[in-house]
Amino acid sequence: MSPNPADMADLGALAGLAPELASTFASIASDIALVIGPDGIIRNVALGDAPISRQARLWVGRPFIDTVTQDTRSKVTQLLQEVSSTGVSRRREVNLPGAEGLDIPVAFAAIRLGAHGPVLAVGRDLRAIAAIQQRFLDAQQELERDYWQQRQAESRYRLLFQVATDAVLVVDAATLCIVEANRAAAELFGRGADQLVGQSATAGIDTLSRPAVDELLVTARASGKPAEIRARLGRQGPTAEPSAVDVAATPFRATVDGGSQLLLLVRCRRSEARGGDTARRLAEFVEQTSDAVVITDSSGRVQMANPAFLVLGAPGMTEAQVKGRALAELLGDPGHRLAALVAEVRRSGIATQVRAPIGGSTATRPVGGVQEVEVSAALLAEGDQECLGFILRRQGHHELPLQPVDGLVAAIENLAHQLGRVSLPELMQEATHLAERHLILSALQRAPGQTAAAAHWLGITPESLGLRLQRHGLTAPSDLPTLLN
Repeated sequence: MSPNPADMADLGALAGLAPELASTFASIASDIALVIGPDGIIRNVALGDAPISRQARLWVGRPFIDTVTQDTRSKVTQLLQEVSSTGVSRRREVNLPGAEGLDIPVAFAAIRLGAHGPVLAVGRDLRAIAAIQQRFLDAQQELERDYWQQRQAESRYRLLFQVATDAVLVVDAATLCIVEANRAAAELFGRGADQLVGQSATAGIDTLSRPAVDELLVTARASGKPAEIRARLGRQGPTAEPSAVDVAATPFRATVDGGSQLLLLVRCRRSEARGGDTARRLAEFVEQTSDAVVITDSSGRVQMANPAFLVLGAPGMTEAQVKGRALAELLGDPGHRLAALVAEVRRSGIATQVRAPIGGSTATRPVGGVQEVEVSAALLAEGDQECLGFILRRQGHHELPLQPVDGLVAAIENLAHQLGRVSLPELMQEATHLAERHLILSALQRAPGQTAAAAHWLGITPESLGLRLQRHGLTAPSDLPTLLN
């Protein structure tokens, strides 16, 4: 608050000494001092040891308001009005035009020397303070950038780690029974993936935790929103203690036989202790694992990937360079299997141990052979965005043939020799029979002893595969190598 004019001492006796007072203030208490007449015109300018502006001495005879930038002229008006009415003003921060377009911040305060005397305005250069403030802001912003970069890196490692290690179950929301399970689920619950299918979703959970997990699944089914709890696994042995797991359930709609079915995507992961080295261990796993791990958006475009994926699909490229590129484009998809997998995972929530050829000529791999990888994939519930997580494992470095096997080619050629003796509809029926037989054999050969996996690749049920095996006379795996001879 400004002092009351009645309380102010009459400084009129000092009016004649205004220039000397200005010089004194500039040398010992400020960086610049101005003597301003009642009309607002500068009559005298005194500068300190470090002149604020080389043009300051030319201000004599100019209105004080004309010496500051346009945006701070109103502050000069307020300062002069206040000192005129009260004899003294509060401090006002204004900007003086500087060289090279850089404004000079200066804090001015003023006092009137007598009722009708001149105004003495003294100013302090704020550039040093502004520089300190700017350095503080820069340091704070740098800390914030480092913090968010670290958070983003931790989030990236966490997501890639989950894709590579989480047990994933697809559960029928109506019956709460397992429809499909990935390899990690089989390892977590100590059972084969085929053995889990048809079991209750809580089959591998400790009996004391099952009511809570059942409630989680029912809540997710009823609300249509993801939910998560902590539970305990069932004992893996007579002496083993049950371990804690985080169980998350996310509802989604799947298209089955032309209709819509509500399923639950259930993810189980062993609970991690909240230690300071958790992020480091996740990073080490993601960076060092030989499995190629990649997360894509719902259309199959890469969002993040680990080093093993870059070696497999984009040699010499960085993660930033592959981001936004289509998975099939990067890896090469001669059999169009990867593109089909993206649609399959979006539709059913999971794909397990699917073998697919990759390589050939691509934008990132202009020359190269075709090799086979085993692919597992699952939906990811990360906020409101639908993502897909893929794990690719090399199945050896041998190249795969892109042409049909010689047995099928020979069989089709034999049919061609019968033209003129057998009608086209009959030949087409026999060709379809041979092609179906060949594709079933190929699926069974790629998944020896895994009838369910072979049926999955063929896009049919295991029951339908069994009927087709009977129709083609394919009854024993040991007969497979000689069936086309």
